[in-house]
Amino acid sequence: MKITLFIPCFIDACFPKAGVSAVEILERLGHTIDYPKELTCCGQPAFNSGYWEESRTTAIKVLERLKATEVVVIVSGSCGAMIKNFYPELFAGTEHEEAARTLSAKVYEFSDFLVTKLGVTDLGAQFPHKVTFHDGCHGLRELGIKQQPRKLLSHVRGLELVEMGEVESCCGFGGTFSAKFPMISTAMGENKCGSALETGAEYIVSNDSSCLMHIQGLLDREGKPLRTIHLAEVLNHR
Repeated sequence: MKITLFIPCFIDACFPKAGVSAVEILERLGHTIDYPKELTCCGQPAFNSGYWEESRTTAIKVLERLKATEVVVIVSGSCGAMIKNFYPELFAGTEHEEAARTLSAKVYEFSDFLVTKLGVTDLGAQFPHKVTFHDGCHGLRELGIKQQPRKLLSHVRGLELVEMGEVESCCGFGGTFSAKFPMISTAMGENKCGSALETGAEYIVSNDSSCLMHIQGLLDREGKPLRTIHLAEVLNHR
C-alpha cells in the first residue's frame, strides 16, 4: 500500500534516525512511502496551551495535505493522538469536522500499524542488549497502545526486556507541562529514571521520542550510563 509518513517536528530536528528507520522498515515490507516535507507540526503545542484557534491554523494544513491519503503512519504516540483523537474535537462544529473524522480513521502510530494493521511482529531485527520499555502517556492512555511494541520487541534477537516498576508512570515531560511546571516535571522524570535504573537495563526504549528526550536529559545530568532509543531504531537494527 501507499503509506503517508508524518514526521513530527521534534523527530525531524532532533531524532531523524527514528524517521529514517521507519521508512526503511516499511519499504522492506514492500510498501511505498510518501513523506510530505511541507508538514512539520500537527498543532499540538498550541492546542495543549489552550490556543485552539492558532492550533487550527496549523492543523488545517495537515488536513488538506492528508485528506486524499490511503493511510497515515506517525512515529510518535503524542502526535498520533493529536491527529487521531483530538482533531475531531478541535474541529467539532466547523466546516472541517468531517475531514477531521475521516483523517482520524486512517491514522496509526507506528507500532500499532505494524502489529494491528499489517499483522507483522517479526522484522528480523537483532539488538543484543538488556532493555526496559517506557509507555508514553498519549500512546498508552489515548491510543491504547501497550502490547503492540512489546510483541515487536519479543521477536528481536538477543534482546532482553525487563519491565520497570514505574512502567506506566508519566516521565514528566508532557509537552508544555515541563515548561510550565519544571520542578514537578523534573521530580517525575527523576522517579522514572530511578525505576529504569533499577532494572539494570542498558537502554530505555519507547515509541515517543519526546519522552526519551526528557529522560535522556535527566540521565545525562546525573552522569548515568543508561541510554534511550526509539522503538523503530531497535526494530531496524540488523
